Amino acid sequence: MPDTDHLATTAQQHTPNDSSQKDYFSVRNGVRFAGVHLIIDCYDAQRLDDIDFIEQTLIRCISASNATLINIHLHHFHPNGVSGVAVLAESHISVHTWPESNYAAFDVFMCGNTQPEACIEIMQEAFKPSRLTVNEHLRGAGL
Repeated sequence: MPDTDHLATTAQQHTPNDSSQKDYFSVRNGVRFAGVHLIIDCYDAQRLDDIDFIEQTLIRCISASNATLINIHLHHFHPNGVSGVAVLAESHISVHTWPESNYAAFDVFMCGNTQPEACIEIMQEAFKPSRLTVNEHLRGAGL
């Protein structure tokens, strides 16, 4: 089976967040930062070679996070594995899967009035990992 590229330019798009917020920076505990970057690792996960399922899961994450989808580009490797990115007005969600090891790595980076943490529950439900770890980094902290 040849490698296939999967491009979704017609996926449901959301209205932009508060347009009066020009720089999309956030403040937490008095610290100004550019955005929240979540590094999510899924171990002993399922459906990691199903490109359509992965795309639909990313779209669910984007909707639940109140982010704005620009487009999604996913690539299916031969014999297995999926890598790709959902480009957002507020940054991105990337995915890399190793189905032969039941492992997936996700980066969720969002700025502005979004809720990137909403992706965690959706990924837990969708991929059913036996273990899911999350590391959070505030990008540009102190700007």
